Amino acid sequence: MATIQLQKSQTAQAIIYIISNHNSLLKDNFSEKELSYIISKTEKDFDVAIVNQYDKEIVVVKAAAEVTDSNAEKARKAGATVNTLLNKSKIANVDVLDLTKDEKYAIPFAEGMALTNYQFLKYFKDADKKQNSLVEINIVSNSLNQQKVTELIAGVEANAWAKDLVNEPLSFLTATELANQIEEKVSPVGVKVEVLDQIKIETLKMGGLLAVNKGSLDPATFTIMEWKPENARNTQPVVLVGKGIVYDTGGLSLKPTKNSMDFMKSDMGGAAAMAGAIYALAKAKVPVHVVGLIPATDNRPSGNAYAPGDVVKMYNGLTVEVLNTDAEGRMVLADALSYAKKYNPELVIDAATLTGAAVAALGPEASAVMGTADSNVVEELQKAGFAAHERVVEFPFFEEYGEYLKSDIADLKNVGGPYAGTITAGKFLENFTDYPWLHLDIAPTAWSTSAKNYISKGATASGVRLIFEFLKHYKK
Repeated sequence: MATIQLQKSQTAQAIIYIISNHNSLLKDNFSEKELSYIISKTEKDFDVAIVNQYDKEIVVVKAAAEVTDSNAEKARKAGATVNTLLNKSKIANVDVLDLTKDEKYAIPFAEGMALTNYQFLKYFKDADKKQNSLVEINIVSNSLNQQKVTELIAGVEANAWAKDLVNEPLSFLTATELANQIEEKVSPVGVKVEVLDQIKIETLKMGGLLAVNKGSLDPATFTIMEWKPENARNTQPVVLVGKGIVYDTGGLSLKPTKNSMDFMKSDMGGAAAMAGAIYALAKAKVPVHVVGLIPATDNRPSGNAYAPGDVVKMYNGLTVEVLNTDAEGRMVLADALSYAKKYNPELVIDAATLTGAAVAALGPEASAVMGTADSNVVEELQKAGFAAHERVVEFPFFEEYGEYLKSDIADLKNVGGPYAGTITAGKFLENFTDYPWLHLDIAPTAWSTSAKNYISKGATASGVRLIFEFLKHYKK
């Protein structure tokens, strides 16, 4: 991952000029032929031109005059393009000079560069040969807000860490190791961490988490994080809950391997998103009191695994008839959502790779959101989604969808039938909440089968930048 810093001087192997018009370029820095070439290559907004000046490479990016969410996203994509070109040229460090009027494109452009530079090389024998050359991005500015750069650095670091967690295989990242990785990462930035072990989980009678864990040889964990700065804007915490299924076979309702089970190490994408967001908030010292809850286990079909037809008593006392053991994420989230009540939260948001129905409805372009929080909270989350380009679409949450979950022998059943699967999953979770709450189904966006612009192949860390952006501007 390339590091980012704010400095005043130009010292790098490559200089990137972000301009809104060609008059911004100092003619003393370019020959007449170079200027003519740059102008011809940057006729449209966010076109890129590269000039080799022997001792350094010069990159010119023509930005739009107006700063909008859409144009900020184009700046990220331009950063991705430039990152790829500079790595091909074996450039180690770059200076980014934003010569536009408001100097607002340097942040998304550098973000696009840094996100594109991500690699997961841990298991390659020749990782050193595959490593990108770019290691340092210097934003050169006399006026850019340092806090904005600090937030950029925190967000990029959190994004890379969350990707690492999701890309790790189960052979390394068990539920216990997930808890270890979280504690090791977030504690140094001031986040308090407590990990509940299997015995404590059994003592608390978290029936959903324990039921899913029955098929595993490894113990479950329940990780609690708390970022509570003295100058927090909220007197009651925002609680973030992340689904931590470190691997999902489907249990006895076994998934087909091809195009289904083979990337199920990503089923803890919600846990990675919420842990990453809390890391970013603490790293950037954002004054918001946040609690994170991560219920974690794998879901396997061993001889003692929970079975379709079982009835499970949950942490809050409700009983659930299990009709599909592959609907396990809602079982572990339900216990965590019930546990969240003890914090008297102002708002609770959960994130989970929960349903294939969300993938079918939205494709890879957006995540689903629904819940009981006020409409203005949803609007602010959607606004954050457009700003970070991690967009969310609100699904209907009509009372009638709850009827789909009625069981003949228990309080609830864990699946709602063939229709509205994303919504009925949310309605199931609603039974374990009594506070303002939003459910994020990130199944459509948490994993990518190919690289696209600054989105990596494999783990995308979907949700990290969304929640970070939302809470940076959070007000009750």
